[in-house]
Amino acid sequence: MTDYQRIAAALDFLRTNFQAQPSLEEVAAQAHWSPFHFQRKFQEWAGVSPKKFLQYLSLDHAKGLLRQQASVAEAAYATGLSGTGRLHHLFVTLEAMTPGEYRHGGAALAISYSFGESPFGTYLAASTAQGLCKLTFAENEAEALAELRAEWPNAALTAAERPSHVLLSRFFARTFSPTERLHLHLKGTPFQLKIWESLLRIPEGQLRTYSHVAAAAESHAAVRAAGTAIGANPVAYLIPCHRVIRGTGELGQYRWGATRKAALLGWEAAQTVA
Repeated sequence: MTDYQRIAAALDFLRTNFQAQPSLEEVAAQAHWSPFHFQRKFQEWAGVSPKKFLQYLSLDHAKGLLRQQASVAEAAYATGLSGTGRLHHLFVTLEAMTPGEYRHGGAALAISYSFGESPFGTYLAASTAQGLCKLTFAENEAEALAELRAEWPNAALTAAERPSHVLLSRFFARTFSPTERLHLHLKGTPFQLKIWESLLRIPEGQLRTYSHVAAAAESHAAVRAAGTAIGANPVAYLIPCHRVIRGTGELGQYRWGATRKAALLGWEAAQTVA
């Protein structure tokens, strides 16, 4: 069997048997590899670990049940999870909301938003009680707010400044204390979350290529997918996707404009030299 055939067999087995929550050893047996070798190969091909892939399948199935108005308990057990606590953990970790909030279309989720000014123009900051869920540079405030509503269609949006927004303004003013923390409340696929986590490890004033980011996320074979995940980053600047450039040395694309990307990098370089 080729590596592709082995991985395909494991993927088919997971899709068919995820409700039994199979162990790593059971899935590795489908590929005729040791658990250790299978874990490494699966990560290279799928971009996430077998455990994360199984979690994503479980979450997707539970979401379908909740959309059909199944109870949280019914969705948990029908997905093969041991209880509602495990389903709650999956949702909070991967979907940035509880199962109950998802079941009601995010209607129970309260999001406060405010506009602020930075050295790079106006920005929109949006936060839940758990942390900052969106930061975008806003050329047009109405369009930025419409984008926020589209991402969280059933959440209750309120124009209000949370403490995290005050911290953010101090961050741009360079008066942010190293002891302070800005918490993030992100929703994304396991692969996206892993790529965004790798972006957070790029030091200020330094650059990385797309292939470096993919490798740092242990996804060497997924450079194109890494680029897509970088482009979907919902939190500008704090998750520093602007520090990623092409392998040729060109700055490349940026969701909020190539000129702003160059300005961000120049500003950071000046700060680190100073």
